[in-house]
Amino acid sequence: MYETSYHRPKNLAEAEALFAAGSDARYLAGGQTLIPTMKQRLAAPSDLIDLAKLPELKGIAATGDTLTIGAASTHAEVARSETVRGAIPALADLAGLVGDPAVRHKGTLGGSLANNDPAADYPAAVLALGATIETNRRKIAAADFFKGLFATALEEGEIIVRVAFPVPARAAYEKFRNPASRYAMAGAFVARMKDGSIRVAITGAGSNGVFRSAEMERALAANFTEAALEPVDLDPAGMLSDIHGSAAYRANLAKVMAKRAVKALA
Repeated sequence: MYETSYHRPKNLAEAEALFAAGSDARYLAGGQTLIPTMKQRLAAPSDLIDLAKLPELKGIAATGDTLTIGAASTHAEVARSETVRGAIPALADLAGLVGDPAVRHKGTLGGSLANNDPAADYPAAVLALGATIETNRRKIAAADFFKGLFATALEEGEIIVRVAFPVPARAAYEKFRNPASRYAMAGAFVARMKDGSIRVAITGAGSNGVFRSAEMERALAANFTEAALEPVDLDPAGMLSDIHGSAAYRANLAKVMAKRAVKALA
């Protein structure tokens, strides 16, 4: 690793000031992506600004029809939270499937969303539920947040503070895990919202990252059963293809995961 200066600010304002003062500063959340990248000498920030202990980024609360989770909440905290399980059980289940115990106890919700790995789990829940990402500058709707592989609407120096999730009537998440990394080779988050609408988001499979499947949503709105998804075929042209699976394989795998999520709900 290259030489870098480590900072642990006491509050959000101090973190912003440190970032502005650094020549090539980076925010550090759980470090599950940034630290390995630095070890491989693919990143060499002048300053690391640790956000993990900032009080403004902590806390989990349910108010009315909204579940709010602080960006510095770890996957393990989300998975074991009675508040999360009471409001959106599928989100707690999803958090419990992230990586392994070491990753779940260090990785954070905000770090995962800011990195926007195409095989990450949280983006599927955020997009399917129509969550709002609240930063130190503004509020960003989920539909406007994800901009492609490892790309988001976040501006230079912008920090995710919390995420507000609308509480659905019911939801479920299913994914097929890569046996080595446990990242999603394909994952489907299916939600029936309280207004009766059906929302389906697919992660791990799309060549441009997480996406909603309008075809699946229409089919399930007409008939909320596994059988309704049988004639729905995702276009392989929009899918990832690598040594772990072809585009056609991932297209089919995404449908299988969606069917399993529907079965869990039905």
